[in-house]
Amino acid sequence: MTTKMRSEIAEQPAALRATLDALLPRVGEVERLAGQTRQLLFIARGTSDNAAVYGRYLAEAHAGRLSTLAAPSIATTYRRKLDLDGVLAVALSQSGRTEEIVETLAWAKDCGASTVAITNGGEQSPLAQAADLALCTLAGEEKAVPATKTYTTQLAALAVLGLGLGADVNAADLQRVPDAVEKLIAEPGDLDAIVEGLADKPGVVVSGRGLAFSTALELALKLKEACYLHAMGLSYADLLHGPIAVVDEDTPAILVAAGEGPTLAGTVALA
Repeated sequence: MTTKMRSEIAEQPAALRATLDALLPRVGEVERLAGQTRQLLFIARGTSDNAAVYGRYLAEAHAGRLSTLAAPSIATTYRRKLDLDGVLAVALSQSGRTEEIVETLAWAKDCGASTVAITNGGEQSPLAQAADLALCTLAGEEKAVPATKTYTTQLAALAVLGLGLGADVNAADLQRVPDAVEKLIAEPGDLDAIVEGLADKPGVVVSGRGLAFSTALELALKLKEACYLHAMGLSYADLLHGPIAVVDEDTPAILVAAGEGPTLAGTVALA
C-alpha cells in the first residue's frame, strides 16, 4: 500500500516545476519591495520554521542581508511593539491560516515592516491577504500530516525571494532542481538497509550546517512525527559543543550536506 506521505513525496518534482514557473517571473516584485528594506525577519512555526532557517542562511550568505527568526510570542503574548522600520518580514505557513503567524505578520506591518507571505494556501488565504506581497506555492493539496511537497516548494519560494534580494543564485540552476529531485526519488539507494538499521534504535542524530541545516532539522522532525524516533537535529558546530556526549556506538547518525561548499569539509570530519 502506498501511503499519502509517499504519494506526496513523489509529487514534489511537479510541485516544484509549477511553483518555480509561477514565481520566477515575479522576482522584480520582490526587488521593488525589498529595495525599501535592509534586513529580514522570518516568521514561522514547525516545518515552516525549518524552511525559514534556509531562508536566513540564503539571505545572509548570498545576499548580504542580516536576517533573524522571529519569536511570535513577542507579538501574540508579550504584545510588545518594536521598531521594524527597514525590515522585510517574511511569514511562512503551508495553510496560510495559522492564526499566530497571521497575527504576527500583521503586528510586523504595524511596527513598520514591509511584508511577504509564503504559503500554499492561495492568494485568498488570510496570510496572503495580510501581506504586501504573497508568493504562493503550487504544491496542491497536502493530505499527509508530515509536510513534504509543501516544505520543498517553500524552499523554492525562498530561493526566488533570494533572487529578489540580489543573491548570487542562478535562476537556471533553480530550474534544474525539479529534475534532480525526480532523479533522487527514482534512484533512492538502498533504503531497505537504512530502514533496517534504524528500526530497533531508540534515537538518531541528524546534523548539517549552513544551507543544509534547515533540512537536517526537518529530517529530525520527520523521524519524530512519522517514525516515532527520538531524533536530534543539530548544527555540527553545536553537536560538538557537548551534545555529542550522548552519542555512542549504538546511535545512528544522518549527516546532511551538499556535494560542495564551505561546510562540506566539516561534515566529512564529523563523519
